Amino acid sequence: MPLSKSPGDGTPRRPVLPASARKIKDNAADWHNLMMKWERLNDNGFTTANKIVNMKISEQFQDNKMEIACDNSAPGSEKPAPKYSEELDNCCEELLETLKHMTKIQLKMEKLTSTTKAICDLEAFHHRAGNRTAPIFHTWPTPYFYEVSLKLSEMYKKELQLKQTIVQEIAHSADQDLMMVYLSSWLYQPYIENSSKLLLEAMLLETGHRQC
Repeated sequence: MPLSKSPGDGTPRRPVLPASARKIKDNAADWHNLMMKWERLNDNGFTTANKIVNMKISEQFQDNKMEIACDNSAPGSEKPAPKYSEELDNCCEELLETLKHMTKIQLKMEKLTSTTKAICDLEAFHHRAGNRTAPIFHTWPTPYFYEVSLKLSEMYKKELQLKQTIVQEIAHSADQDLMMVYLSSWLYQPYIENSSKLLLEAMLLETGHRQC
């Protein structure tokens, strides 16, 4: 379920947060919503990639049968040209479209990280000026929000690069074992560590989106 952002100053239901705190709380909600969208796209992409692999394997099986038939026919007979598959082409386009959406999400994650860095720089400036140094929520120092955002952003950046390779190669590979590796890599997302969910939940708890 998507998380909503902080209410505006016009209708406060709780004590009004400072601007930097409100922005960090909104960023935490954005992180949650973007990661949920990414997971849905990952599931959709896996379904499409699985169709591509099944079609490729079926195609190879049919090609092998035709080659055997040609070998058993009269000498000098030509082998039939590979058959164009509109369904395979459509699935490749669908997977490419999924990748485009994932790319947009990853760019938004990078923007969230940049915004958090700017807030940290502002907080550091106030700290040098002798202003408030207490945590803006419960226990996290402001720079830790940036550390978490950067760590998450780097995970998704590496995972996106892997998915770009898979999209480029999966429909052109003739090696069934390699195609299965591509499928497994897409599904299990090796660059998105298990700690990502823990980091997100900790951030949501710190900013008040989650209750103890």
